[in-house]
Amino acid sequence: MPNEGFMWFIVGWTVFLITIMFIGGYFMFRKFLKRLPKEDGKSILDWQDYYIEQTLHLWNDEQKELLNDLVEPVPELFRDVAKGKIAGKIGELALKDQIDELTEDYIIKGYIIATPKRDHKFLIKKLKERKIDMTPYKELLESS
Repeated sequence: MPNEGFMWFIVGWTVFLITIMFIGGYFMFRKFLKRLPKEDGKSILDWQDYYIEQTLHLWNDEQKELLNDLVEPVPELFRDVAKGKIAGKIGELALKDQIDELTEDYIIKGYIIATPKRDHKFLIKKLKERKIDMTPYKELLESS
């Protein structure tokens, strides 16, 4: 039966397309939820953009390079989103502490707070490569 192979192709293709649409819908819905305004009238993404805007003058090339290095394992498609989330958290910490200069310490703390625990093993590896002491961050790494 030559039509049986074609039938299985159509069934497989249909399952593939439905799966891809569900995955895309999931990510679109997550983005939609982050855009919804909270009690203060601003969304999570609005606050993230605000913190980045307010602290943009604190970033120099060396710090940008460190952030780029830390988000290297993130797939390129999602890297900009990850950098934005981490930079927003770093900006929030910087504004809260009212600092005049962004240090490596703030970048690492912001990365730890903004990322899930499963991503911290790459951070630890990068800090060891750069010969940065992890002692000040042990408690933060364990609590997150």
